[in-house]
Amino acid sequence: MRQVYLLDTSVLLHDPAALFRFAEQDLYLPLAVLHGLDAARHGNSEEARNALQAARFLDERLAGVAPQDLERGLRLGEGLGRLYFLSADAPETPSVLQAAQALAHSHPDVQITVVARDINLRIQANALGLHATDHESEAPLDDPDLLATGMHNVDSATDLTRAATTQGALANEFLLHGNQGWRLTLTQSGDLTPEPVIDYSSAGESVWGIHARNHQQTLALNLLMDPEVDLVTLLGPAGTGKTLLTLAAGLAQTLETSTYDEILMTRATVAIGEDIGYLPGSEEEKMTPWMGALMDNLEILSAPAAGAMGAGSGSRWGQAASQDLLQSRIRVRSLNFMRGRTLLNRFMVLDEAQNLTPQQMRTLITRAGPGTKIVCLGNVAQIDTPWLTPTTSGLTYLVRRFRDWPHSGHLTLTRGERSRLAAHASDIL
Repeated sequence: MRQVYLLDTSVLLHDPAALFRFAEQDLYLPLAVLHGLDAARHGNSEEARNALQAARFLDERLAGVAPQDLERGLRLGEGLGRLYFLSADAPETPSVLQAAQALAHSHPDVQITVVARDINLRIQANALGLHATDHESEAPLDDPDLLATGMHNVDSATDLTRAATTQGALANEFLLHGNQGWRLTLTQSGDLTPEPVIDYSSAGESVWGIHARNHQQTLALNLLMDPEVDLVTLLGPAGTGKTLLTLAAGLAQTLETSTYDEILMTRATVAIGEDIGYLPGSEEEKMTPWMGALMDNLEILSAPAAGAMGAGSGSRWGQAASQDLLQSRIRVRSLNFMRGRTLLNRFMVLDEAQNLTPQQMRTLITRAGPGTKIVCLGNVAQIDTPWLTPTTSGLTYLVRRFRDWPHSGHLTLTRGERSRLAAHASDIL
């Protein structure tokens, strides 16, 4: 018998991406579920956020679909089944169980499974002779689920321009064939041409004494080290090297080549847990507790700096002196005081960018003056702002709006290099 799944409201309130987690199986949504989403979408709770996200997913897929076409099912995506809405003939909308019973009666050749997080609803479904199961998916909605990765795998390296056109690649995106990589650049005539990427691995060039540990990091450094790319967005889970690579590129272009006058660091000040209250000191001192990632990576980067100063990378004095030098060229600023400023010749780093709204992102990006490069780092699976979702985050908004601009580059890093524990945690948690 063909198996289909009927979803309860509790499933979408728990996991709004559940619509895409049933592979090629068809799904049914009673109108009672839509009413449940509407009732739960108010407020700043996690359930309200998930209800809004599930509604947005449905609205995106309903765009341009005629009402009469819904009888054939709503296509959820490539490799996925169809979604059917169960309308009510009666004036009152039937409950989920009543809808499941009606569907079982009208489709006796189909095995219907009611999926619900509500244990009492599952018990009632079993008592009525229906199959019922829990939905335990904890997989977050991650960057590759929403956004292009900036990388395209090609079958052959012989006709890269044609492969780029076939895959819809844009300027500053990458074509990959095995261990080879090419970056697409825009010529003066407006044509895309593939250029071999600069090798930043252990066998190639280094950036502030740092080598790329994998091919994705090499691609990221190609964007970070190019002064013609004014905006770079790097997405990916913890441990993929986003902050370390960005700081290394910023220091190299600030202290070695003098392309930029200084590095400017900022981030959204959204706490994970309870607010610890008032922080004393100046603007930079108040921001210091939020910049732990900056300090951690500066400790790693101070060793190459100590060697460049002739103090020896193993010298404690040399590392302390070099860290003071690095910090003297790095400024930490709060987003709250960015409006009205014009940033000239700065290498600006925006960390935890997924916690910004589109309006905040617009305010920040428009601060860039001549000679300024902005690098946005984030992971849409780790949004700490209760009223934002992966699709409404300012980082998602920025990537989509700038994807076809020839002076911007985007890359989604997936391979963790922090530790085997961090890499495993990113996969399973």
